[in-house]
Amino acid sequence: QVQLVESGGGLVQPGGSLRLSCAASGFKLEDFAIGWFRQAPGKEREGVARISRRDITYNTDSVKGRFTISRDNAKNTVYLQMNGLKPEDTAVYYCAAGRYALGLRIGSYDYWGQGTQVTVSS
Repeated sequence: QVQLVESGGGLVQPGGSLRLSCAASGFKLEDFAIGWFRQAPGKEREGVARISRRDITYNTDSVKGRFTISRDNAKNTVYLQMNGLKPEDTAVYYCAAGRYALGLRIGSYDYWGQGTQVTVSS
């Protein structure tokens, strides 16, 4: 069974850090591009970071210099290290896998996790 499971979310103060994990089962993440997306209440889902099958990474402008995406093929897991968190980073964060995904186009990703809540508040 193909499955993606996110973990690592929680409540953190502004300026704090969290590391999200995206663990896959039923397929090898290294064969897919992986994207991290987020959706805040009342807003559309948006792409945050992406790592290609050749480990080329991309971050959107809003998180550049603060978020880092990486993968550990041995653990079949992709990570999103989030530093310098801001209240506007509050959202449900999703990981997604797409064998032929185009950038952070939501429709080009095949598999999605259930999401993990990140809340940045003092």
